[in-house]
Amino acid sequence: MREFIYYSNKARTSGNFSTTNLMEAGRMDIAIHVLINAFFLSHKVREKTKVHLIFNGPPNPPQHLELFPDGKITSGSITISKKDVANLIKKMLYKGKGEKRVIVEEGYEIEKKSVFNVINDLIDEGKKIYILDQKGEDIRKTKFEDNCVFIIGDNDGFPRKELKKLKTLGKPISVGKNVYFASQVVTIINHELDIQGI
Repeated sequence: MREFIYYSNKARTSGNFSTTNLMEAGRMDIAIHVLINAFFLSHKVREKTKVHLIFNGPPNPPQHLELFPDGKITSGSITISKKDVANLIKKMLYKGKGEKRVIVEEGYEIEKKSVFNVINDLIDEGKKIYILDQKGEDIRKTKFEDNCVFIIGDNDGFPRKELKKLKTLGKPISVGKNVYFASQVVTIINHELDIQGI
């Protein structure tokens, strides 16, 4: 199993955003590209891949959306269409009921939970945490373990205080000196894990 946590400090935390202007929904377009690059291969949906979206924007932060299609496309679930992914996120956000964990449909759940609570739960499950950071160890020199979790920030990255705390919970790794889009980082990680047979 491989897992990604995408954290956005600005993404909307209610479903009342326009799918025709995703940038104004706290850069929801980035979250959508992350999901597409995490799950989709050519003509196939990845198995054993889970994405956690942590949205911290208005009006009801934080929201934790957990998506785990596990290779399946069913009616109403995730597809490669950006519009369909946006509508899936809207649906999940509309279904949120505070701290109660809600199963929107099989493989898609939402709850009100902070990024650190999500990470601590994953650590308790025995997951190995990796933080994407330019100053981290080169991803190509890192031998990954099964059940690894990768934490990626949005276009603004993590606030300094949060990043410092994150580095106490996981190992910083880097995809190189250039600054890539979050969705490109996901693709690089997936490729490296594929090479390592994780």
